[in-house]
Formats: sequence, structure tokens, C-alpha cells
Amino acid sequence: MKKEVTINVNGTSYTEEVEPRLLLVHFIRENLELTGTHIGCDTSHCGACTILLNGDSVKSCTIFTVQADGAEIATVEGMMQDGKYHPLQEAFKEYHGLQCGFCTPGMLMRAIDFLKHNPDPTEEEIRWGISSNLCRCTGYNNIVIAIEKAAEKMREVEVETVA
Repeated sequence: MKKEVTINVNGTSYTEEVEPRLLLVHFIRENLELTGTHIGCDTSHCGACTILLNGDSVKSCTIFTVQADGAEIATVEGMMQDGKYHPLQEAFKEYHGLQCGFCTPGMLMRAIDFLKHNPDPTEEEIRWGISSNLCRCTGYNNIVIAIEKAAEKMREVEVETVA
């Protein structure tokens, strides 16, 4: 039996009927066709599906869509504001914080939440802050540098950390 849910995603409200067992990651990708949120492991180990749910980073493969009824969700597609990349996106590009790019959307969403709580982190704090998200290509060094540089810029220009 389907259940009606209303979820605000990147500032747009969506009301749909969904199966109670539909995972939020599948709702985002298949129903809303927002494919920036990736499906990696389906076991919550990799973090490729990380989004912001009511401002907090969560792995969307661990949440049923019906649990998000009434929620505010931000995905990587919502990071760009007024045609401008978010400082995290700029830094990942400039400091090559990506390689294949598969983990990048989840890593960006995790970094937004992390910097919201710790706007002036040390390298070690960044490494712990993103430890819930796996990257199989980069070795993390450039990801850490990119987050450091983005944090500096965000402090300078007082950029919103929430997408």
C-alpha cells in the first residue's frame, strides 16, 4: 500500500505516492531524477549517497522515503547558487579533490555539514570529519586540502554552509 509523502528538495516541494520500503536514495535518483546522489554500496559504508536531511548529513541509503515526509533535503544539485559554484565545489576543482568523481557529491555534502559545525578545522579534524565517506581513487590528500581552502574562503566571505 503506497503512502503519500511531501518532501522539499533543494527548495522545491514534491508530493508523491511511494512504497513504504522505497529507500530515499532511490526516490531522489529515480522519482526526482536527481542523479548526483550516487548509490555505492547499499550498506551505508561508502557515503556516496550522502545528502543533507534537515541540515544534517545522512546516508540516504539508510532511510526510507516515508521517514523523510515533511523534511528539507539538500543534494549536490542544490549547491550552486545564483549560477555560482559553492566554495567547496570551486576548491575541489582547483585543488583536484576528485579523481573519478564518484564519491565527490557525497563528500561535498558531508563537508558542508562538517564545516557548518567546525568552520576552522585542522587537517586532522577534516580527516576525521570526512571519515564516514570513502574515496577509492585519491588517497584523500587533495580532498583535505580542498576542504581546508574552502573553509578559508567561506570564513572570508561568510558563505552559507548549507546548500
